[in-house]
Amino acid sequence: MHAGSSAGDPAAASAPAPVTRSLPVRLGRAPLLALAALSMLAGVAGGLARLGVALPGPAADLTLHHGPLMVAGLFGTVIGLERAVAAGARWTFLGPLASGLAGLLLVAGGPVGVAAGLFALAGLVMLAGGLVMAVRHPALHTAVLAGGGACWLAGNLVWLAGRPLAEAVPWWIGFLVLVIAGERLELSRLLKPPPGRTALFLAAAALLAGGIVLSSLDRAGELAPVGPGLLALAAWLLRYDIARRTVRQGGLVRYVAVCLLGGYGWLAAGGLLALSDAAFARDAALHAVFLGFVLTMVFAHAPIILPALLKVTVPYRPLFYLHVAILHGSLALRLLADLTDRVELRACGGLGNALAILVFAAMTVASAVRGRTAGRRGPPSAP
Repeated sequence: MHAGSSAGDPAAASAPAPVTRSLPVRLGRAPLLALAALSMLAGVAGGLARLGVALPGPAADLTLHHGPLMVAGLFGTVIGLERAVAAGARWTFLGPLASGLAGLLLVAGGPVGVAAGLFALAGLVMLAGGLVMAVRHPALHTAVLAGGGACWLAGNLVWLAGRPLAEAVPWWIGFLVLVIAGERLELSRLLKPPPGRTALFLAAAALLAGGIVLSSLDRAGELAPVGPGLLALAAWLLRYDIARRTVRQGGLVRYVAVCLLGGYGWLAAGGLLALSDAAFARDAALHAVFLGFVLTMVFAHAPIILPALLKVTVPYRPLFYLHVAILHGSLALRLLADLTDRVELRACGGLGNALAILVFAAMTVASAVRGRTAGRRGPPSAP
């Protein structure tokens, strides 16, 4: 999950992003991120309402849209924007615009069918952008990224066709996992390829793709067929990702690596939980993947993605570990509650998840303001 080919690179992570004053860029992309943030807030409110947490306003009306808002409205818009920036073509921004507006429509209580259609349009644009990139730069990672776009389009079409939302979920998992894995695969080229690395990745990706098809078409969205593929990709990432080396460094590079390795652990947990038949195992597996894996990737790359998207600096602070710790601790609590069927404990875990997101947002904004102030002052003068 990065904008451009250099994000996630230790050199890029350790170098301060240049402060520019590209106002048109900020004005063009900031509204899309604002739409993603709206989906995030509404999705969190809907999720807490599902857990029985009393909230003011229309949160109860958002319970049915919790999943689409978080996966398609938030992650879909952010990743769509990031891929559009990487592609560098104006038409690719139609994708995040469509998914952002779809999220807004769900929040406003608009027609679900229209929102699903806009999400499908966003998936189509991302797939088209991915195919263009794969043709221009033929490589395994560009093919995997295009495959992630295809999964998102397929899941959205399943929902648009009126099928149960559960049948779209395996495709959405494939979308997020393949896009992130494809981008990590791209960065792994910085290392000398050990024997079998590419073959093992292909085997893991094929296992996941086969599980998604089986789950959606023959098992009514059950997660068990997806579990082996998630486990295989988690094992590949833990074994071959450059984060295993960069975690020995310091500052932002170490922070990113710690988040990545932790996220891969949650992906493996999601794969195991998908195979379980324990009470609420599905809820546990979904949140292990979407929060433990995907949201941790967002936490990791925000200090790198935001400078690329909005031309602002987000200086690293050791306090960044705080929202990561809150997320992982509260997620562990939530999964324990799922597996032991403790309703009140699940609500506590959900509140902790929401707190982690709010702390992350506040910390990121505070760091951006701090970076802007430092940029205006300029470098310290020599004594």
